[in-house]
Amino acid sequence: MENQNPTTTQTLNSDIISSLPLNIIEYILTRMPLRDALRTSVLSKTWRYTWRGMPKLVFTDDMVTMSSNHLCRELKKYKLVNAIFHVLMLHNGPETLVFDCSVGKLHLESDIALIISYLARRTKVKKLFFGSDDRSYKLPVSFFSLQGLECVHLYDCILEPPLTFNGFSSLTIFRIWDVDVSAQKLQQFLSKCPQLVNLRLAGCQKGIDFVAGENKFTFGDLLQCVPLIQTLNISKYYMKYLCAGGMPHKLPTSLAHLKDLFLDVCLVEQNEISSALCIIRSSPVLQKIKFLMSDNEKLPVQQTPSNFLDPEDYPDLKLDYLVTLEIANFSNLPLEMKFVKLIMAKSPLLKNVKIKLNDNVSVDEEMKMLKDMLRLPILRASPCAELIIDRP
Repeated sequence: MENQNPTTTQTLNSDIISSLPLNIIEYILTRMPLRDALRTSVLSKTWRYTWRGMPKLVFTDDMVTMSSNHLCRELKKYKLVNAIFHVLMLHNGPETLVFDCSVGKLHLESDIALIISYLARRTKVKKLFFGSDDRSYKLPVSFFSLQGLECVHLYDCILEPPLTFNGFSSLTIFRIWDVDVSAQKLQQFLSKCPQLVNLRLAGCQKGIDFVAGENKFTFGDLLQCVPLIQTLNISKYYMKYLCAGGMPHKLPTSLAHLKDLFLDVCLVEQNEISSALCIIRSSPVLQKIKFLMSDNEKLPVQQTPSNFLDPEDYPDLKLDYLVTLEIANFSNLPLEMKFVKLIMAKSPLLKNVKIKLNDNVSVDEEMKMLKDMLRLPILRASPCAELIIDRP
């Protein structure tokens, strides 16, 4: 030990992490569960207040651990609410860039209004993730005063903008799952967020019977609200309602920025296939198409002309930037394969075509499909296009 190199000893004893720049340390802390990040305050005087500048605060149900009986759940809820306010009051970062409150199991709905109101007064939240476990919970009015929002993810709640809502001028990403919202309110909200580039509408059937009343909301209405859209993701039931009445051959205004399109589509429903084709035709810079085939195997196959979706009948369809086509839950219906052929024939830069088969497609059907492809090769505008068929 006496002959140990001093430089080696100094290296072993040095606190490499504490010597890192503060922004790097704060980033490391955000990669940890918040409870563990808070515990770093006992390491040393240097670390006592380091967590207070974290740019991301994520609160989850498991931050407070107790048994599952009713009284303990209420105590756990009380302790978690106190912990949230304690963290918010001590947090001294210039901004809370990300606030994630995914605590649906504890039913904090009655406290969320106070939490969001506090955020609106004290901090500038850029990203908000909020999950409830109560579909009857209405977002508080204070939510609509978070004017710095750039990204919002909402789960299981009611979205009802007040008449005084002036919009989120900086919001670029808006995603909702199982959110109850009327057609009128959704249109009102989207039309007042002019910078939206990423939109996802997902939900179960119960949550989106929002066009049953007088106010209809179609794809045409939706796309007029989001002129800068780059990524559009529409799930099964929203697709059915938005497609009501079909779509024109092409939209009057081009979706000049749309690059990524994700749709749940039932190709044997005329309104859905016409809507999907209309969006594709109207998107000159589209780079990725991803379809999840819904209910194709459950509905009777409709009679269509033999040349339906024939590439020669779509001279105006040009996909000069499309690189990727993915289709999941492929049922091996003739119409599905015609759609694949149409896209491959119109995409000169296409590289990846991936088809994920439905569980109901037998091995024999898959072999027959492959033989048919070899017997009648698919017309490809891109010689580099690689077709992959994948079984779940």
